[in-house]
Amino acid sequence: MKILVINCGSSSLKYQLIDMNNESVLTKGLVERIGIDGAKLEQKTPGKEKYIVETEMKDHKKAIELVFTALTDEKFGAVKSLDEIGAIGHRVVHGGEKITESTLVDEEVKSIIEDCFVFAPLHNPANLLGIKACEEIAPGKPNVAVFDTAFHQTMPASNYMYAIPYEYYEKYGLRKYGFHGTSHNFITNRMAEILKKEKSEINIVTLHLGNGSSLAAIKSGKCYDTTMGLTTLEGLVMGTRSGDLDATVVTFLQEKENLSPAEINNILNKKSGVLGVSQLSSDFRDLENAANEGNKQAQLALDMFVGRVKKYLGAYMAQLGRVDAIVFTGGIGENSKTMRADIVAGMEELGLVLDIKKNDMRGEEALISTDESKIKIYVVPTNEELMIARDTLRFL
Repeated sequence: MKILVINCGSSSLKYQLIDMNNESVLTKGLVERIGIDGAKLEQKTPGKEKYIVETEMKDHKKAIELVFTALTDEKFGAVKSLDEIGAIGHRVVHGGEKITESTLVDEEVKSIIEDCFVFAPLHNPANLLGIKACEEIAPGKPNVAVFDTAFHQTMPASNYMYAIPYEYYEKYGLRKYGFHGTSHNFITNRMAEILKKEKSEINIVTLHLGNGSSLAAIKSGKCYDTTMGLTTLEGLVMGTRSGDLDATVVTFLQEKENLSPAEINNILNKKSGVLGVSQLSSDFRDLENAANEGNKQAQLALDMFVGRVKKYLGAYMAQLGRVDAIVFTGGIGENSKTMRADIVAGMEELGLVLDIKKNDMRGEEALISTDESKIKIYVVPTNEELMIARDTLRFL
């Protein structure tokens, strides 16, 4: 069975074709600048030259038409016809409270995705456009929606509710939903295999660290708490997102700077985080280089990021009580030995002891704690596309 995985952004589209018989990637591609001048598709199939198409793409439907053409190209493609593709799995960011697991797409599911536009205005509309385009171009092909929020729907109300008048939860659904759920779910499943336990038996903290970052406390194999909230803005200091802050900061800036809700939202999501503090970059590699050269604001930004991760890590360990392992993943978590070392530094009394030599690696699955460490520390590369493909296969 071959599954096509599609991840639509507002002006981009990533895709992979996966053979589920052995979970190998048959081809992968990226479409950029949809609806913008200079649109381009790049596809790489193992053993074949890179396939590049530069042409106008006015919308996601045109982009997906080109994807299907690329997949079946005689010279550069991976299949002879679309008949070889059993189903299409779609990443969808927000499913609200009504969708608690991956699901086969029907009219009701599409309606729920649309209802959640207000919570994910940059992602859900694009996700829905991708689904509708696939339905039009490949009618009858099963489409499965895999939601970032679904994995976190096992949180108890005491962890997902906000301490605001309850009526706003009832009227608008204002609560913590959490994101990166597909990644946290993949890591949880993999850790059950690594620890050789049933999923229901493991307690772990997963650290998905990248330009967007979140932690999740996994209790008995299910999400018990996570750092992101109603939207992806809550929680950790991130590349361009502020993370947690006093809500009065919002009203203060709106009054003093005469900002609209849209303008303050843009500042907190796109101009804050380590970019805003450093006034240099949202790329942690740039900040590490600048900090090593004596840039104090770059160092401050890194210290704030590490401090926030450390604070949540300690809190989640306290919530879980027994912790089998903590797991680093995501672009930073998988590749930055410095960040990993800084985050667990000083936590030896809590049972986390890093092995400096084992930690000197990047992008590989590895145990990086010492033999004496009471709690194991792992690096496990995430694979959201494979998780989407696995969930899609369950419906066939």
